[in-house]
Amino acid sequence: MEKQARSMAASILLVLLSLSLTAPSARCQTAATAPAPAAAPAKSIRAVLTKAGQFTKFLQLLKSTQEEDQIDSQLKGKASSGGFTVFAPTDNAFTSLKSGSLNALSDQEKTSLVQFHVLSQLLPMAQFDTVSNPLRTQAGDTGRGKYPLNVTADGAGRVNISTGVVNATVDSTLFTGDRLVVYQVDKVLLPWKLYGPPVPPAPAPSPSVDKDKKKAVPVAVADGPEADSATASEAAPRGMRGLGVGLCGVAVAVAAAWCGM
Repeated sequence: MEKQARSMAASILLVLLSLSLTAPSARCQTAATAPAPAAAPAKSIRAVLTKAGQFTKFLQLLKSTQEEDQIDSQLKGKASSGGFTVFAPTDNAFTSLKSGSLNALSDQEKTSLVQFHVLSQLLPMAQFDTVSNPLRTQAGDTGRGKYPLNVTADGAGRVNISTGVVNATVDSTLFTGDRLVVYQVDKVLLPWKLYGPPVPPAPAPSPSVDKDKKKAVPVAVADGPEADSATASEAAPRGMRGLGVGLCGVAVAVAAAWCGM
């Protein structure tokens, strides 16, 4: 019985030893053949705003102006194409606009309005403190009376945006990725070009500039008076000659009368 028990124990040890040797190789084989997880698809601007809710009107404008397609196509492209920062106004922000503010715009102006909410660069919240104003949006020209966008941060996480027409506030960060940042703003960013008053004309040149221009006039232009004086001097001898001829005529007449006597 003792020999039989030893034999069974030895058999069990052999089985356990065999299993311990084959288990790691089986696990390695399973790990090697398991498929790698698929890369996460690029986050679209529609997915971000739809998930956040309350951005129906802005989504409609993104689609109608084809700005949504442009953003998504670049997000799906190479990383060298850069990133985007989007300031998304809520539905309440659009409701607060004056009646007809959007309907009065042409299709091109609506596109410019949407582009005014998009930066062709990634601007995380931490960079608002050091950014240079005015920011250049996809609407283009940041010159006087065009599409300037200025941001200020107070260092406590509050960011204000000024367009020259409205002052808005960044309420929250909806999404932050390696190529897309989306912020919620409490007002529609109305650009000066579309909603601001007419830009006054440039001021007239200062008097000092006029004096400089007068000094630059060539002296030769002042030759006119000399010509007039020359003409006057020539006219004097001609007058004297006329007077002499008249006196001679009188003398001849007197002589003829004398002879007749």
